[in-house]
Amino acid sequence: MSHPYPDPALDALLLPFQKGDLSWPKGPKLFLRARDGSALRQFPLEGMSCEQSFKPAADALMRAGLDVVEDASSRARPGGHALVLVLPPRQREEARALFARALSMAAPDGLVVASMPNDEGAKAGEGDLKRLATLAGSLSKHHCRVFWARAGELRDEALLAEWLRLDAPRPILEGRFTSRPGVFAWDRVDAASALLAAHLPADLAGHGADLGAGYGYLSAEVLEHCPGVTALDLHEAEARALALARDNLRNTSAALAFHWHDVATGVSGPYDFVVMNPPFHAQGREDRPDIGRRFIEVAAGALKPRGRLWLVANRHLPYESVLGSGFGQVRAVAERNGFKVIEAVKAARA
Repeated sequence: MSHPYPDPALDALLLPFQKGDLSWPKGPKLFLRARDGSALRQFPLEGMSCEQSFKPAADALMRAGLDVVEDASSRARPGGHALVLVLPPRQREEARALFARALSMAAPDGLVVASMPNDEGAKAGEGDLKRLATLAGSLSKHHCRVFWARAGELRDEALLAEWLRLDAPRPILEGRFTSRPGVFAWDRVDAASALLAAHLPADLAGHGADLGAGYGYLSAEVLEHCPGVTALDLHEAEARALALARDNLRNTSAALAFHWHDVATGVSGPYDFVVMNPPFHAQGREDRPDIGRRFIEVAAGALKPRGRLWLVANRHLPYESVLGSGFGQVRAVAERNGFKVIEAVKAARA
């Protein structure tokens, strides 16, 4: 399997085993926020469970033949795991919760090994693991830091219990929504989505879709301000966000469908309208405007003739060419604070 984008954090994670500083254990293994890559597949992976709630990464792991779950809490092993690998996210509360979960799911003599890019909080992450357990070692390479501890060397059980709760769902925006750390714009409405919501027309109607729905903010705005909407499909790659959207959109008469789905692989439709604030980067990687362009292509393919796309994006992103090829009419609706709102209407059949 080819991997067009490098993954230095994964490469660094396996470095202690490649160098012989650590021995690859024979017992049950767990990989939190797992990603596939050639460095991982240099080791025997029997008995490894991979927790990954981000659909593109989960799909890649499944294609590699690995055992993948959205939430490994149901995979608790009697006696714990001999090895828990962790690729913590940038968001610190979610990362701290992952460290605490890793230590709580490891066997008493089990290893917890984590790796983070230097520019995504590696030093702070190493310090956080050290607060929970005595560090047994660390290495630096690939502009990343890998560090490890044994679960039996726990330093602060009270802090462990506190950090296990750090990424729990909680009310935000004066209780209008429920969200949790690690989800995109988890504790606020991001400026781009707010701009799009402010310009959505009230005459959107019929069966629509929200591509990249997050915790459900745009969908909630559509359902509140567009009474003609009868059905809405939410497509979201992050399962943790999609679960929140289910909770946030319980009180509506419209028919809702929730899809844990990688939009880049296509959606079925046909839809009367699509709304979206597409991502323009992958997890932990550089800007990826190709993802946004693919979202637009997918929307064009899923819309009915004369179906409408309402899109918000960073003003500098070059989406106009793909919009021009996929739609009959394109107009700029608004620009503010570095973002642009665009309406595109699919051409009628000849």
